[in-house]
Amino acid sequence: MEESKTLEILKTAILLERRGKAFYSQVADQTKDEDVKNIFNLMAKEEDEHIHFLTEQFESYVKTQAFKITKLHKEEDSIAEQILSDNIKKNISAASFEAAAISSAIDMENRAIAVYTERAENATDEEEKKFYQWLANWEKGHHKLLFELDKELKEKIWNDNSFWPF
Repeated sequence: MEESKTLEILKTAILLERRGKAFYSQVADQTKDEDVKNIFNLMAKEEDEHIHFLTEQFESYVKTQAFKITKLHKEEDSIAEQILSDNIKKNISAASFEAAAISSAIDMENRAIAVYTERAENATDEEEKKFYQWLANWEKGHHKLLFELDKELKEKIWNDNSFWPF
C-alpha cells in the first residue's frame, strides 16, 4: 500500500508543478510589462526545477522502491528582491490581470504546500520526508513572496483611493 501511495503522491506533485509552470508561463506570455514578464518566467523556471526533482524521485522509486538521496540546494533569496522590487509594484495595478494572477498563484502555492507538508508528515522513508519538507519550504518561500506582493498592491490601491479611515 505504501508504494502505491508514494507513487500517487509523486504523480500528484508532478501534475501540480506542471500546472504551475503552465500557469506562470501563460501569464508571462500575456503580460505587456517586461519586468512582470520576467517574474512570471522566473516562477515558471522554478516550477520546472521542481518537476525535474520530482521526476527523478519518481523514476528512482519505480526502479528501487526507495527515494534517491539528493543533494537538496538551499532556495535562493534573489527571487525575493526581484518580485518585491519597487518597479514591479509600480507596474502592477492591484486590479489588473497580473494582480489576479498573483492571487491565483497564492492559491496554487497553498495547495502545493498542503500536499508536500502532509506527505512529509506521513512518509515512513527518511529521504522522502526530507525531500517533501524541502519542497514544502520552497513553496512556502514562493507563497510568502506572492502574499507580500499582493498585500502591498492592495495597500497601494487603498491609499490611492483613500480607503484608509485615517
